[in-house]
Amino acid sequence: METIKFIATLALLAGANASFGHENTPHHNRNAPLVKEQKPWGIAGEAQAAARTITIRMTDDMRFTPRHIEVREGETVRLRAENKGQVLHEIVIGTKAELDAHAEMMARHPGMEHDEPYMAHVAAGKKGDIVWQFNRAGQFDFACLIAGHYQAGMTGTITVLPRKP
Repeated sequence: METIKFIATLALLAGANASFGHENTPHHNRNAPLVKEQKPWGIAGEAQAAARTITIRMTDDMRFTPRHIEVREGETVRLRAENKGQVLHEIVIGTKAELDAHAEMMARHPGMEHDEPYMAHVAAGKKGDIVWQFNRAGQFDFACLIAGHYQAGMTGTITVLPRKP
């Protein structure tokens, strides 16, 4: 029985360490060429094409402020994520289904390395940018997919209004 308790304790400690592994994971090399892959919610944009900057604050109460943003189809926007908390947060743009699947994978593999132009990993007290061209009208989402954060409600929505005629 003591052996089982010992093994269970080791497993819990290993899991706790793994959940923080994401913080030390290397992320996007901003000097690398920008990979532009069309997604249902748009495509990576060029920084010089950003028409405006929208600041989204992240806090340790697992909330984004604002939780809803509106952009116009065709608009290239700089989303500036400001981490006002004490722990690492991230912002990832996607569809609800894609974010659900990614969050589930992150919960199973919290130390997993991942980086795409539609995400920014932001250390406590720092800022990170996503430059995105919203070239498809519709309702999309953003979230922090760090294990436990998404599940605690760290989500938001993006409405991409159709182009003006």
